[in-house]
Amino acid sequence: MPLAQTADQVGAATLERMAAAPRFNRWMFERLRPWIGRRVLEVGAGIGNISAFVVDHAGVERVVLTDTEPFYLNRLRERFAGRPQVAVAELRLPARDPRLAAERLDTVVCLNVLEHIEQDGAALRAVRDLLQPAGRLVLLVPSLRALYGSLDEALGHFRRYVPDELRAELQGAGFRVRHLEYFNLAGVPGWWLTGRVLRRRLIPAGALRCYEALVPLFRLERFLPWRIGQSLIAIGEVAG
Repeated sequence: MPLAQTADQVGAATLERMAAAPRFNRWMFERLRPWIGRRVLEVGAGIGNISAFVVDHAGVERVVLTDTEPFYLNRLRERFAGRPQVAVAELRLPARDPRLAAERLDTVVCLNVLEHIEQDGAALRAVRDLLQPAGRLVLLVPSLRALYGSLDEALGHFRRYVPDELRAELQGAGFRVRHLEYFNLAGVPGWWLTGRVLRRRLIPAGALRCYEALVPLFRLERFLPWRIGQSLIAIGEVAG
């Protein structure tokens, strides 16, 4: 991949590759599913890799899919055309949109987005203002600072998180942290090798296919004694 390609281009290519990893996408969603309510907004929905699971989730009555890029917004409108419970809207955190707050949201899903926002604390406060009392933020971010490398740089990541830092950020934005855990232990060596050693700027398609085939094995991580992973899952709840 040419170095001249922008973070948006790298991000688009990464999303297309991840679309070909349905086992991984389903595994991620299943880890988040217990926290998803009835009226849901997804921040940075991209091309809808996880949105499809949210829209089909039992009990969901309203889904608002957001992004910042017209290309993604058009893809989402095309993909979910004919689904009357789905709306698509532009949202650029930390900016606020009163129309979205009027949706009476009980859940905001934000997956691999916060690390792209320089003012992450302000973005979390803006998300809090979207939610009803007792509403939940379902958050997934990259973890372990030692993994930060060329993949993160190419994707436009400002940071990777550690648990104490993420907990403090959520509490500072007015959330009560209901749950915090690592996710995707098996992804750690691959991300380190690709981004720190080989200095690649895009996840290799062949490596992703191998990883996808082994997802049923990786699901067993919850039974292992090690508490570490490529990502962090956090659930924040609004007071009330």
